[in-house]
Formats: sequence, C-alpha cells, structure tokens
Amino acid sequence: MKKFFYSRKAAPYVFVLPFVLTVLLFWIGPIYKGVVLSFQDVMKDEWVGFANYKRLLTDRIFWIAVKNSAKYMVVTCLLLIPFPLLFAVLLNSKLMKRPGLFKSIYFLPALTSVVVAGTVFRLMFGEAPESLMNQLLALFGMEPIKWLKQGGTGFFALVLLCCWRWTGVNIMYFLAGIQAIPADLYEAAEIDGASKFGQFRFITVPLVKPTTIYVLTISIYAGLSMFLESFMLWKGNNSPNFIGMTIVGYLYRQGIEKRAMGYACAVGIVLLILVMIINLIQLKLNGTFDRKED
Repeated sequence: MKKFFYSRKAAPYVFVLPFVLTVLLFWIGPIYKGVVLSFQDVMKDEWVGFANYKRLLTDRIFWIAVKNSAKYMVVTCLLLIPFPLLFAVLLNSKLMKRPGLFKSIYFLPALTSVVVAGTVFRLMFGEAPESLMNQLLALFGMEPIKWLKQGGTGFFALVLLCCWRWTGVNIMYFLAGIQAIPADLYEAAEIDGASKFGQFRFITVPLVKPTTIYVLTISIYAGLSMFLESFMLWKGNNSPNFIGMTIVGYLYRQGIEKRAMGYACAVGIVLLILVMIINLIQLKLNGTFDRKED
C-alpha cells in the first residue's frame, strides 16, 4: 500500500480522488436523482413521464419567474462587469492612496450575511415616511412611496442590494487579472505616447479578457439562481404580484411549501439547462472553445 501511494503513476489519481468523489456525491448524484424525480409524482409515488414538463409550458407563474430572473441576470451583468473593472483599474493606479483600505471597504459587504443585508435593505425601502429612502424623497419634496409593492422600485431595490453586495468581489477578480499584466507593456505604450485611455482600451481590456469571461460566467449563474436576496427583501416568498418571484423561488414554493417535489425537480432541471445553454453560447461567442494550445 505504501508503495502504491508513493508511486509517481498513482500520485496524480490519489490527489484528484477527493475532488472526483465530491463531484460524484454532491453534483452528479443529486442531478441524476433530480432528473429521475422530475418524471414522477413523488407524493403519489407514480411515474408521470413528461407531465411535469408539460405543466411548466402553461404555468403562468413559472414564466413570470423566468422573466424576472432573466431581467435580473441581464441588468446585474451590465452593472457588475464594467464598473468593477473601472474601479479595479483605479485601485491599481499610482494615483490611488491607501489602496488596501479601499479594497477592504469594497470587499466588506461580501462578508455580510445575505439575511442581515436583506433585512437592512427591507427597512431602508420600507413604506413608512421614516424609512431611509422615503426620507431622501422628502428632501426633494416628494411623497413617500411603497417601494417594495411596485415592480420598478422593487426591482431597483433588489438590484441595488446585489450591486452593494457583489461589486467588491468582482473588483478583486479584476484586480488580480490586471496585476498579472506585465508592467513592461504599459511602460512601452507610455513611451510610444499612448494615453491612459488608450492603454486601458488596447492593453488592459484585451489582456483581462479571461477574467471578464469568468466573471460573466459566474454572474449568469448567480443571476438566474438568485433566491435568498429576494426572499429576505420581501420577508418571504410572497412578493406582491410576483414582482420578486425568481426561478429558484418558484422551485422553493413548489418543493418546500407545496411539497410537489417532482414538479420542483422539473423546474430545477430546466434552470440547469437554461444556465448551461446561456453560458455555452457566451463562451462560444467569446472564443473560449476556439483556442488551440501551442
């Protein structure tokens, strides 16, 4: 046995074995079980075939959840990629004093519990005139509004919570990518007379592309699978007129609240397929699959 573990041929397999077991137990296994359950009525212990998927096609609330999640994903991607990149460039510049302090400040929201953050934002966007956002409106002579009971303002609160929480994380990703770029490239560009904007456009943006693709990939997944932020902001899974209902929120309603586990598994499988399709398309468009190793 000792000879086996010290073998150069066996060592790579030994090191990778914990990862393989983790994937099998906590990813492949649950997905397989979810696929099987999606073809069943779990409460009646009956095989129903594609009945759960056919039901999804005519389920109005499900399509509202898909629309809400898709809109949330698009908006958060548009905000949480360009702005963190610009902030990372600023933090990496020589003009920035005490960058470590600002890194800590930006990253601090990510360490805050979603439960705590959601509760705080729910109080900020409360209906009472004393809530923070209504006090800001009062400064401009405007009447208090019911922020979380209207589609536009409720969505604004949800996106603001997301940006507050995850901007710092994406800044750290982009900052790591920028600092991996050789300084010689910037020095050569500066000698050639390139402006700061030119250096950003022709050096930073192209060379930080792998980081951008990674951030985009995880942002697509995070946007479509968002649940807890909405759950805490509306203090449950029952937002007015389903303005905060997401795909995972609908899965939770069907599987946990209504105990329709088979139907909930069908929702989860559709979400998995949707995330994979969108990410495969964007990876293809970004040229990830076209790269050839030297």
